[in-house]
Amino acid sequence: MNVLTKLVWATLFTLVIVSCQEKKPDPRLEQPEDFQKVLDAHGNWKKWVDSEAFSFTMFHETNLTQENYFVNLDSREVRIDGQFFQIGFDGEKTWISPNRQAFGGPSVKFYHDFYFYFFSMPYILTDLGTTVKKVANRNLNGKNYEAFEATFDEKNHGGPSNQYTLLVDPETNQLEWVLYRVTYFGNPNPPIQAMKYEDYRDAGGLIFPRLMTGYSIAGDSLESFRSQVSFADVVLTEDDFDRNLFEMPEKLAVVAN
Repeated sequence: MNVLTKLVWATLFTLVIVSCQEKKPDPRLEQPEDFQKVLDAHGNWKKWVDSEAFSFTMFHETNLTQENYFVNLDSREVRIDGQFFQIGFDGEKTWISPNRQAFGGPSVKFYHDFYFYFFSMPYILTDLGTTVKKVANRNLNGKNYEAFEATFDEKNHGGPSNQYTLLVDPETNQLEWVLYRVTYFGNPNPPIQAMKYEDYRDAGGLIFPRLMTGYSIAGDSLESFRSQVSFADVVLTEDDFDRNLFEMPEKLAVVAN
């Protein structure tokens, strides 16, 4: 075998190896059959798996303030541009600008993931380390729903809760409620809260709620209104955002928990 033949065979062998590697299925696409029906009802959910970055605009309907979100999906770097503050997570630390007093909530670190996680459901439940299983149907406010329990691996999860119950409309297979307990602050038995999903809109093949409304619940009934947010300008891209976007400014910014 001459040198040229050896080179050709070596090249072909390399191409075969690369081709096999490229065809290896993404484990995030392997979802339980029952849950996959829910994902399918929310559009081409594989686009979420293939995307690197995510952005959207959110409006607090209770005080008419606006926030723009930018997220790198793999690293979970986050940037929130609000009317009175900027919040960022650079992969290691959470920061706020211009100062801690600009944000009135109890925890900046808790807040920077809160709405991102809820708005991203059910797609975000395809994360590695997340377990989704079908459980017994549940009634809420007089309606019977198919229910799923989602549990996150605590090591790779920074959201508001480690466990969520999804209530799915049995006719449309679309998510209508998420029930959760805020475990972030160390309360061993926090009350159950509910987030309602309404007015789904298409965003490039995926559907997201235009409205999310938070309630307190008692048993199987709504108890009181908590908050409402609306969304617009949803974009997913195959390229991530420049990491400079998430870096803490050198001036007028502090690390926050």
